[in-house]
Amino acid sequence: MSAHDLPKDSAEASSSASVNHRPQPQLSRYESQKRRDWNTFGQYLKNQRPPVLLSQCNCNHVLDFLRYLDQFGKTKVHLQGCVFFGQPDPPASCTCPLRQAWGSLDALIGRLRAAYEEHGGSPETNPFGNGAIRLFLREVRDCQAKARGIPYKKKKKKKIQTKPKEEAKTSNQNS
Repeated sequence: MSAHDLPKDSAEASSSASVNHRPQPQLSRYESQKRRDWNTFGQYLKNQRPPVLLSQCNCNHVLDFLRYLDQFGKTKVHLQGCVFFGQPDPPASCTCPLRQAWGSLDALIGRLRAAYEEHGGSPETNPFGNGAIRLFLREVRDCQAKARGIPYKKKKKKKIQTKPKEEAKTSNQNS
């Protein structure tokens, strides 16, 4: 039996049902990562004793989460007493711990901050945008830069130089 043999309303119903089963559009890499990060953070809160509801989450939970993630880090951060402390390219390995890189943590917080608001949280109560989080990230950045002997300098935005209107008019007239 084909769709032409079905009564009109059945054919419409079957075609509309197939519309509902279309695959979701492919998420961008950023959106996929943001979803994974959000689910990971939610799972972290559920695993706390006692479990923490998202509505009860505050910046202290976020800071604890960031510290928890350090155990999965891949960036060698030399300790103050290490002979390689402050050396950008140490000649040998050492026993200093692996940590999450500052850039990874910074990007993670950005994605979680966006996800929080997409899930109905207000920007005013967003625990990922709290000043304590920014301070923590700044300390991690500075500590890692010092441990690697690379002073962190914020990139300055380039100023676009424009000619004053009068100067531009006269240069155009002289051409």
